[in-house]
Amino acid sequence: MAEIAVNYLLDKLKDFLENGVLLRGAKEEVTLVKRQLEYIRAFLRVADSLEDIDEEVKVWVKQLREITYDTEDALDEFKLLLAHDHGIGFPRLLSKMSCCIKNMKGRYRIVSEMKSINCRIKSIYDGHWRIRNKLNEVEHRYGSSKPDDTWQDQRGNALLLDEAELVGINEPTKKLVHWLIEGSSTREVISVVGMGGLGKTTLVNQVYEDPEVKKHFMIRAWITLSQSPNIEELLQGMVRQIMRHAQDPVTPLEDNMDRLCQKMIIKDLLQNARYLIIIDDAWRINDWDAIKHALPNNTCGSRIIITSRNSDLAYTSCGEFRGMVYKMEPLPPEQSWKLFCTKTFQGNSCPPHLEETCRLILKKCEGLPLAIVAISGVLVSKDTRKKNEWDLVRRSLRTEIDCNDKFRTLKRVLSLSFDDLPYYLKSCFLHLSIFPRGHLISCGSLIRLWIGEGFVDKKEGMTVEEAARDYLYELLNRSLIEVAVKTRDGRIQYCRIHDFLLDIIISKSSNQGFAETAMEKHHKWPDKVRRLSIQNSPQAMQQKRPLSQLRSLYLFGVERSSMDAVLGSEMRLLTVLDSQTASLTKFPAQVAEWCYLRYLSFRYSKVRTVPYSIGNLQILETLDLKHTYVTELPVVITKLHRLRHLLVYRYADSAYPWFKYGFKSPEGIGALQSLQKLCYIEAEILLDRTAGGITTLDIIS
Repeated sequence: MAEIAVNYLLDKLKDFLENGVLLRGAKEEVTLVKRQLEYIRAFLRVADSLEDIDEEVKVWVKQLREITYDTEDALDEFKLLLAHDHGIGFPRLLSKMSCCIKNMKGRYRIVSEMKSINCRIKSIYDGHWRIRNKLNEVEHRYGSSKPDDTWQDQRGNALLLDEAELVGINEPTKKLVHWLIEGSSTREVISVVGMGGLGKTTLVNQVYEDPEVKKHFMIRAWITLSQSPNIEELLQGMVRQIMRHAQDPVTPLEDNMDRLCQKMIIKDLLQNARYLIIIDDAWRINDWDAIKHALPNNTCGSRIIITSRNSDLAYTSCGEFRGMVYKMEPLPPEQSWKLFCTKTFQGNSCPPHLEETCRLILKKCEGLPLAIVAISGVLVSKDTRKKNEWDLVRRSLRTEIDCNDKFRTLKRVLSLSFDDLPYYLKSCFLHLSIFPRGHLISCGSLIRLWIGEGFVDKKEGMTVEEAARDYLYELLNRSLIEVAVKTRDGRIQYCRIHDFLLDIIISKSSNQGFAETAMEKHHKWPDKVRRLSIQNSPQAMQQKRPLSQLRSLYLFGVERSSMDAVLGSEMRLLTVLDSQTASLTKFPAQVAEWCYLRYLSFRYSKVRTVPYSIGNLQILETLDLKHTYVTELPVVITKLHRLRHLLVYRYADSAYPWFKYGFKSPEGIGALQSLQKLCYIEAEILLDRTAGGITTLDIIS
């Protein structure tokens, strides 16, 4: 996602220029880099949408992304040089003189590097005029993304399915039919909402074609919005459908009729009729707003059904027009198995020797009908006598999803939701690829990680934590992640992501240079990697690959010896270190050298003490030592003025599992005016030691 990288870099360039630490020549070159990237940014939204289907665009975007990362690294290396500590006394004078010379060299080097980067930007811009013309054409014709005919064909196919092919749809159909026929005499909206691939269109089509529904409503019409709707064409299509049901003759439509006239005609035609309008695949509230005023609020018992992946749109439309929301759920296990056998074995039962393998394959689908159908399409051609072929599919399912054309529709359906995200949410969603499969993701930790990664923009009147929580809820509303655990008072504590979505974003993250996930024995990451997640794979640590450009490192279940190997690497630009491994017993000394760290977590480790050298981490925002054995912090912690989250405690191993051990507060902790969350402090602490800006303070009595 070059758009993510470029937008992030432009913010950094702006801050860099405002700080005034550059020589005149360097400032001019940095300004030119900024200006050129701002111009190229206009093409990136379209380029990102074409990257997966156009090899030439893919290469162009990759080159631009590499330039962006190299620019960011050059700037940060330069800042690192300027931030060098000179010490005290006579050695300080010698050190200062030496550093001044180095700083001058650094300033001249940044000029040279920025000149080189400007040449590279100009080269890929001027040398790829065909790509610019292609992107301009797509932008002019389709807006920010090119529609996929395959996807539109798939939506059409959902309306042509025979009833015998449908599984688990009878009860939802009965429920929606009841809502349509038995409800109030006023106009109502029924919203059917859920993630892509659940079968919303298929369900609503069954309702639309139900004999009782046909008999009950005088006028019926169906329009499909999708991501880039042409509202005038949709309104014109609606008028034609309504006119087919009209009892009185209607004057033929004029060509090129404007939107307002079309809506007035529709409203007039529906004014005295009991109508049913289906608005399928609605993505944005603005598109719904463009249509809703054409649908009159008569007293004939009229109904509108909206299908959407967007919970916010679903609840907003029902709130405006009164109505109900039907949340589509995955198929339960028995119905998933029935659909799987119907598609894979043409209605026959599964051979006993294949049942265990098939159930393991099916488990990955998590009840998603489109995924079950896609996997069945791969398996249907396999020889039922050769169990090894079926086992191979089970073991290599992620590779199959990436390479097998039979998964193309599934990937496109699930990717549409990602493509529709604004750039700041794309980075947050891709970031979920760093978590292990089946991992329950702590919402509090996720919010702090997004802040540490620099994904969260400041919003007026809101803390950065509140802005990040808005991002989380927007991903929930778009059905891209789901609630896993709630607290007793209804707050979302843990979330999760569907296995197939995880596979897709792991692939996207790797292909687009966003993050690399090492969870297999022979996994090799590229020479330049920005974010690295190592999951239960000690062999991955033995590659001795360069990590000088690494910005974020995530370790899940890694052994101590392997952990030492990776922490011993050169990672001067590391921003996030999140280690969740019980094998760590000592706070690694080298961590204090990584002065760009904003997020540091040794959660679930056996660490007992925090070294004085932690005071070197002057821009640290989160220190997470939950479930460790730390009971005291060095007084130097009070010098970390940008610290926002200080989390230090563990639960007792006793008959009272709710009992917690906190930490003794050092003198002067009130100096930490940026603190938003502090837990847990032992009870003998004096309250006047605490910081005034804290929004969450936990004290153990």
